[in-house]
Amino acid sequence: MMSDRPINLLLIDPDSIYRTGLRVVLEQDPQVRVAAEAADSQAGLQNISALGIDVAIVELRFPYSSVMGWQLCQQIKTQYPNLPILILTCHPEPSQLAAARQAGVEGFCHKGIAAIELIGVIRELVAGRSYWESKIVGVGLSDLSGSRSTIQTNPPFQWFLIGTRNRLRQSGLQQIDGNLAQVTTRLQEPGLPTLDRAMLAGQRRELLAARWVVSRLLAVGNEEGQGRQGRQGGQGRQGRQTENSLLAPRSSLFTPPDSLVRTHSRAPLQTPPVTIFTSTRERLEFSLENLTSIPLEIDIFREDKKRELLQLILKKIEDILADLRFSQVQSDRLPVMQAAILRDLWQETTIDFFGRYSTLLVGGITVDFVNSLLQAEIIVQTAILDKIPLVGDLFSYLLFATPLVIDNTSFAPESLEAKERAEIILQNLIIQVANAVVQPLLNQFAELEVIKQNYYDRRLISTREIERFRNNLSWKYRARTYFEEPRQIFESRYELLLLAPRGIAKVSIYAPRDRELTKLSGIPLIVTLALELRDAIAPRLQAVVSFVGKGVIFVLTQVVGKTIGLIGRGVLQGLGGSWQESKNKRL
Repeated sequence: MMSDRPINLLLIDPDSIYRTGLRVVLEQDPQVRVAAEAADSQAGLQNISALGIDVAIVELRFPYSSVMGWQLCQQIKTQYPNLPILILTCHPEPSQLAAARQAGVEGFCHKGIAAIELIGVIRELVAGRSYWESKIVGVGLSDLSGSRSTIQTNPPFQWFLIGTRNRLRQSGLQQIDGNLAQVTTRLQEPGLPTLDRAMLAGQRRELLAARWVVSRLLAVGNEEGQGRQGRQGGQGRQGRQTENSLLAPRSSLFTPPDSLVRTHSRAPLQTPPVTIFTSTRERLEFSLENLTSIPLEIDIFREDKKRELLQLILKKIEDILADLRFSQVQSDRLPVMQAAILRDLWQETTIDFFGRYSTLLVGGITVDFVNSLLQAEIIVQTAILDKIPLVGDLFSYLLFATPLVIDNTSFAPESLEAKERAEIILQNLIIQVANAVVQPLLNQFAELEVIKQNYYDRRLISTREIERFRNNLSWKYRARTYFEEPRQIFESRYELLLLAPRGIAKVSIYAPRDRELTKLSGIPLIVTLALELRDAIAPRLQAVVSFVGKGVIFVLTQVVGKTIGLIGRGVLQGLGGSWQESKNKRL
């Protein structure tokens, strides 16, 4: 390769956040350029011939694809035998590495490798040499000067322990997944008694917890220590980052450029983003039944479609955070960008959920389905997106580790209170964006049979039920606009939706809303004035009612009661006297 031409790279990895970080770090070298990215094998193969790729960097694991990483390497080598391939992954299976090596793959590195070393490995592959390193199968960087390296094996006992633990893990997960599938199928049965449903939901939660424990306790990790022989005569290197790390130490692939770090007023937060996203993702595996009295747009969907939509939105938010993290955005810009961020989130989710090129046959006319939904941007922005609270606070917390103010008390970002509040705001955000995605569908294509078959809950497929559902939503928007929202503003609180173990619940939190209160007009202003008037006269009215009530009680008991008592006593005495006289006469 000529020295004046940059090295064109193709990144094939299902994790868009990792691809973004890798691209930013690698392109700090002017001689390296990421020409294309792909999330799966099909897109990766399409990009090779058209872009003049010099090196393909491939992940071995594709969780949502039937093609494994080593099979993708085989396909690339079959079509492009002279294209160098570098596997970049975490905790690889030895059998997959062996298969990839047999297919002709030139290099392998762990994802925690330092950026400067990775660029050196890429240059060696372009020069026609190979490089293999691993915690199980590996060779040091000193072998770069030679040709293809040999495999170094671990002691037999260590191989035995690793293999045994992996077999136990796979066996346990298979048993748990089998039972989990059975319980989930039973939960979807119509007409299931409430008691049975509650018991099955409890079993499902226990199975999910057991799966989490097994996958963590028996995970294959760093078996032989933190160090590995490096470029300089056996010097130990720093421990590797885990696969899910969003940010890493200065030598890591995920370190933002120095220029970006200097623009932030605070250091980016490391642990909370992973924690609250992981917790929310786990909660999405529980029931998604609406436990509130408020009708939600997503209630019309089957539970599997609800879950799919919410998971997609959660992933899109992670992608947006990655883009913001590696761009020159400052914390004071987030409030200004909030509307655009939410609009982009809604648009991208709508496109990916329904399909960019989806069409519908309506009245004999073929309609561009997704574009029709996106035409409702202004309505959705006004009715839902602009009303989602505390989004700026959440993004500032995740990106810049700003404290969260809870009940007029500032909590440090690493505190439990801040994490719990951030998780509630995140869950409310994904539920409200999901409502925004469904709203145009209900307004334009609610009664199409193809929509009912693919998305709707079976209890809401008749025309009557759909119209009743839409009318309830219309009343919800009117009540919220004219009554509920002014009341919440006047009471300085927000009502947020969150993912509870039994379904979607509602929680009320305090937040200052004085600025919104000053902007109210029309009916909302009248509502707040009525509430204020009620608060003003209620104590006096209660005092008057109490006084009048006591007076009435006094009159009834002391005046009317005594009078009636005297009259009654006189009547009884008269009757008694008459009876006595009658008796005397008979005698």
